[in-house]
Amino acid sequence: MTSDTGNRLRRFAERLRRDHPDVDGPIEPRPHAAEAEVVPIREARPRARVTVVGEVRTMALRPRVDVPALDVELWDGSGALHLVWLGRRSIPGISPGIHLRATGRVTLQRRTVTIFNPAYEVIGRAGESLG
Repeated sequence: MTSDTGNRLRRFAERLRRDHPDVDGPIEPRPHAAEAEVVPIREARPRARVTVVGEVRTMALRPRVDVPALDVELWDGSGALHLVWLGRRSIPGISPGIHLRATGRVTLQRRTVTIFNPAYEVIGRAGESLG
């Protein structure tokens, strides 16, 4: 890189800083999916994007010729919903008794509250301390 190119880049960066004085200031943390407001499963409504926390009660593999699907029932004491991962036969770390936090858009599938391909976080096993 020539010195002229380096000087132009430096001047450009200085102009950006002058136009936006908070560039070098403190960074506000963005809310993480784990910190999103958790909704009780009984309050999860179709078409709403929600974050739910609960215990995996059952797991089933829906074998299909074209697309397999892993179906997990999540229960939080207020109700149950199904988390369905299309194209997956298993997910390491997810088994009955595990606590999960899941985020996604709620839908009704055959009168069952369902979230397809949710973002998820394994919290721990039932009875384990989280701290």
